[in-house]
Amino acid sequence: MKLIGSSTSPYVRRIRLLLGGSDYAFEALDIYGADRDELRRNNPALKVPMLIDADHSIYDSRVIARYLSEKMGFAALSWAQENQLTLIDGANDSMVTIALSKKSGLATGPDILFYRLQHERIERCIDALSEMATAGAFDEWHYPSICLYCLIDWAEMRELFDFADHGALLALKNRFKDKPMVAETDPRQAG
Repeated sequence: MKLIGSSTSPYVRRIRLLLGGSDYAFEALDIYGADRDELRRNNPALKVPMLIDADHSIYDSRVIARYLSEKMGFAALSWAQENQLTLIDGANDSMVTIALSKKSGLATGPDILFYRLQHERIERCIDALSEMATAGAFDEWHYPSICLYCLIDWAEMRELFDFADHGALLALKNRFKDKPMVAETDPRQAG
């Protein structure tokens, strides 16, 4: 198996953590620079991560996680966990939109409707995830917890959200910081 992606992507990191100590190769790409053509050759959706396994090329982290779960015999996600992932991905997608807009020199303030909607989505998703964390939904290290950990850590690194009012999410990050592969996949190491 080969996983292709960016070392700083929270979507790539979640798959690397899911794979843990499994036997696979990781190919890190500079998806906005020199390696853009490599991304174009491997994934028509122009997304990371991408997994290549034998005759299978899989283009999205959620689909990759499902594929790996079936292949490696991980427990299937419950419908509640699927909804958790929808909230995590919703917040993450909006944060990526804001981060790329800022990188492009665009104003992302609340006076612009598109960005006001992104910020609203982030707030609502994070509030709901914080309530779920308080209720114990992420007490175990499973795929939704991995995804939430990656979101929180990446958002803090990029200074996209202040989690100060979300103690349950900060406690989750602290609780899982020493899990296998967390330090090795830290996006701060990628530059």
